[in-house]
Amino acid sequence: MLTQIIHYFQTDSSQYWLYVWQHIYLSLITLSIAMIIALPLGYIGSRIKTVAAFCTAFAQVLRIIPSLALLFLLIPFIGTGMLPALIALVILALPSLLINTILGFNEVSLLYEEVGTALGMDRRQLRRQVEIPLALPYILNGIKLALVEIIASATLATYIGAGGLGTLIFTGLGLYDMTYVVIGGVSVAILSLLSMIGFDFLIRRIQRYDRASYSI
Repeated sequence: MLTQIIHYFQTDSSQYWLYVWQHIYLSLITLSIAMIIALPLGYIGSRIKTVAAFCTAFAQVLRIIPSLALLFLLIPFIGTGMLPALIALVILALPSLLINTILGFNEVSLLYEEVGTALGMDRRQLRRQVEIPLALPYILNGIKLALVEIIASATLATYIGAGGLGTLIFTGLGLYDMTYVVIGGVSVAILSLLSMIGFDFLIRRIQRYDRASYSI
């Protein structure tokens, strides 16, 4: 199999990198849209309990929906291609972002806000200089979990013509050729692993900065 994998990269490397680019592009666009929706809603939820309860219940419902089922449900209404894949993946990314954003802002101690208020900070300054920096590790953890789930689930988008590394996996399954399956599967795993390592490193750096800057 190793010989076949080497031969594939020698003959079809440009096609492979096209699949990688499609996968990364779809994942990043999905994550951006999900963050635009979830982060403000999560902040509001941390301030209003009814919104938090709704977001939590909504996130729990979304978690039980299988990725493939969601994709096929959208086909009769939107058709195939990038748009239904984006919608399905955004829906799958929302739970982690919502829950971790709410948790992050709820974990900010009132003591820090009281100190900031005593120093003359208004609500906007407190949010920018105290709440967001302290909540950021939780938010980044939610982004990490969402991105890993997006990268993994984006392989299914091949079913509806959105491209990506899933093309290799399902081509291999269709041809009973494990070479394509291994290349596609390992590539997705590497992308997920790199995302986790990168975000874990960033989270640790921010936590160290928070401990140094906000120790009371």
